[in-house]
Amino acid sequence: MFDALILTQEDKQTIANVGQLSTEQLPAGDVLVEVSYSSLNYKDGLAVTGLGKIIRQFPMVPGIDFAGVVKSSADPRYQPGDSVILTGWGVGENHWGGMAQQARVKADWLVPMPAGCDAKKAMAIGTAGLTAMLCVQALQQAGIKPEDGEILVTGASGGVGSVAVTLLAKLGYKVVASSGRVAENGDWLKQLGANAVIDRSELAIDARPLEKQRWAGVVDTVGDKVLATALAQMNYGGAAAICGLAGGFGLPTTVMPFILRGVNLLGVDSVSCPFAKRQAAWQRVVELLPEVYYDQASTTIELSQVPEFAQKIVKGAVTGRVLVKL
Repeated sequence: MFDALILTQEDKQTIANVGQLSTEQLPAGDVLVEVSYSSLNYKDGLAVTGLGKIIRQFPMVPGIDFAGVVKSSADPRYQPGDSVILTGWGVGENHWGGMAQQARVKADWLVPMPAGCDAKKAMAIGTAGLTAMLCVQALQQAGIKPEDGEILVTGASGGVGSVAVTLLAKLGYKVVASSGRVAENGDWLKQLGANAVIDRSELAIDARPLEKQRWAGVVDTVGDKVLATALAQMNYGGAAAICGLAGGFGLPTTVMPFILRGVNLLGVDSVSCPFAKRQAAWQRVVELLPEVYYDQASTTIELSQVPEFAQKIVKGAVTGRVLVKL
């Protein structure tokens, strides 16, 4: 038997409790993993609180990320004792996830632990860090260089945003971090590498179709008016990598930034990202993140604390990454 956070539903309300499961109860899969760490993402917060229609079938073990050691494997790519990472693939949504001491999953969903990384560091990166790295790579592939001008990161206090700030600064970009909690997190964001910090309210406005040019690139985790304003302020030939909807899934903009300034809108998905691209991004993010990041940008909690922190993360009251120690 092992510990797991189990979500059930009563009277259309999601209930989260720590309980016991057996290996035999786990869903089908090629590889059984002894989980060392999971993490709490915004999507996990929606699932645990029931505020988002993330989970359709109950009971469910949440946790879209985990890192651990292979216990047994029916796939020759993985052997007992191998260290592995899982992010995405609908795990923690429609397949039991990482907030348990064991998980059984498809081998195709796993990535070998990158050189220089371990389970705790991997979850300090997690889906958020992988997504941030994919966003940065998307900007680079679009030809955005450090000398082109400032890069805006929205939702910078969150998991994706804080890693994006760190990575961009490490690569020599001038980063402007946007946050709804400047008073609380402004100094911290500057420690991560932001050149300047602005309040989210500067962007959450009804912008004109085109505003004064300001940004060479954008990493956006917020969506809605914040993204629309950022697009209206893009430099000619700029690019925006978008990966989140913390502020809403709407986009009240026009075609004008795209057809008059040649702005590129780059959609970034980490859930179903192909293996080769995923593995390369993992290795690169581990190479780039400085050791100090892991101390500055994460909080470690126990499984029993997940419901409390889930409430906080959906309210935007969590800074950086939240690790769940199994």
